[in-house]
Amino acid sequence: MKVAVAGCCHGALDKMYETLELLQRRHNVRPDLLLCCGDFQAVRNEADLRCMAVPAKYRHMQTFYRYYSGEKKAPVLTVFIGGNHEASNHLQELPYGGWVAPNIYYLGYAGVVRFRGVRIGGISGIFKSHDYRKGHFECPPYNQQTIRSAYHVRNIEVFKLKQLKRPMDIFMSHDWPRSIYHYGNKKQLLKMKSFFRQEVESNTLGSPAASELLQHLKPTYWFSAHLHVKFAAFMQHETNSKEELPKATKFLALDKCLPHRDFLQIIDVEHDPNAGDSLEYDAEWIAILKATNNLVNVTQNTWNMPEKNGLHAKWDYSVTEEAIKEVLEELNHDLKIPCNFTPTAACYDPSKPQKTMEPVHTINPQTTEFCAQFGLTDINDRIQQAKEEGSGRAECEEEEEEEMDSTGSAEEPSEYNTDNSGLSSFNPDEIMLDEEGGDEDLSTCSVDPSPDHPPEFSTSFSDIRIMPDSMAVSSDDAMDSNNEELEKSGGSKQVEEKSSTERSLKRIGGDENGNSGVKKIKRRNQAIYAAEDEDK
Repeated sequence: MKVAVAGCCHGALDKMYETLELLQRRHNVRPDLLLCCGDFQAVRNEADLRCMAVPAKYRHMQTFYRYYSGEKKAPVLTVFIGGNHEASNHLQELPYGGWVAPNIYYLGYAGVVRFRGVRIGGISGIFKSHDYRKGHFECPPYNQQTIRSAYHVRNIEVFKLKQLKRPMDIFMSHDWPRSIYHYGNKKQLLKMKSFFRQEVESNTLGSPAASELLQHLKPTYWFSAHLHVKFAAFMQHETNSKEELPKATKFLALDKCLPHRDFLQIIDVEHDPNAGDSLEYDAEWIAILKATNNLVNVTQNTWNMPEKNGLHAKWDYSVTEEAIKEVLEELNHDLKIPCNFTPTAACYDPSKPQKTMEPVHTINPQTTEFCAQFGLTDINDRIQQAKEEGSGRAECEEEEEEEMDSTGSAEEPSEYNTDNSGLSSFNPDEIMLDEEGGDEDLSTCSVDPSPDHPPEFSTSFSDIRIMPDSMAVSSDDAMDSNNEELEKSGGSKQVEEKSSTERSLKRIGGDENGNSGVKKIKRRNQAIYAAEDEDK
């Protein structure tokens, strides 16, 4: 089947679907599925705009609300992940995924689905080490910190995805896996984006969490966006045993959605001709959600996922074939995701603007139904409960002037650097949020520049590239030698890296409610996890 892949959509749905229709008219090519790699911007109204972490000048309604209201319908099934410029209050309603509009499906914080037998996974948000070990505690109305931390990747989502054993066909992340640039034309990438040089040379560009998943999942295709540059790479994975067949991943980063840009890619993916045309649950993923349900944490407390270190009775949450079979039996072997989209907020009306509309924390009936069906924790319901309990405790402490007990908590001060994620990364698009006057993220480019485009978007078809049978990097695009000295380009922007210092890190084990024990250990792989957090 034909799959269209888009980079950062930025709410320009009309433009994206118009391009697909143009593809069909001119080349008789009709994609069966559209994937979007984040910054989708499912903005329904003015309140949603307030929940999008961008400077005020970039807060535009765009066209998603027309699909939310039913005025328009997506002409092709669309599956997307979240990025770092989203209406976080809207996406937060669907932590396990769900329909944001008819025929438009969000994968959730992390998720795996199937379409025509093709297995598609993804993780939303971007990596920031200082939030990586926290729970999903944010809820609207957001403050200046939580409006950003709401879209930061959490370790629990990575942990869940690492329990997967069955092969993955396609995986999406918003930010790039760290080190992927070493498997493509690195020299040309730096020519187009010279301010990446220092991070590329120090191997700190991209997400270490995504890199970890890439090495574990070994998908056939991996798609990303975020950096607004088109880049292809081919990664051959190491085998763990002689019996294991060699695997390789074709990586592609997409440019953002703009007229006369190559923001869409069409690829041919092998599928099951006997499978239906409906989006389906993935039985293994559902079984993993059930197995890891007691690990849900909705507090700001930082904690580590279970591992084989003597502190946890259980550390392997991968599921058995029997557990997968139980999921199938629960669903009567009908994995079709119900088309149960329900509007949960008022839709923008251009004739009646409501600039003072405030966001509210909403429990989405899709999530309620999903959690009830599979016996899962409704994260938003748990957040509301935690807020109510926290408020009650605060009042009680104020009246009785009680001190906290000494049993220890995950917020207990530590002499150690608790940032064991090990990684931090400067990202120009993320820094843009603090630079109201900058327009740098409006400039986009491609590692494989296309010819000059005609001036009119409606008559231009250069927004689409048909992917050849192989995405493998050609000999001209082969990766640079590790010892090769890259060309120095004048005027490149450099970002000062903070020096890494090795420190002993505190290990805090957590229970099912996110509360911690008092046992502390030092991190074994200290050399890997000792990098200081730039974002303090």
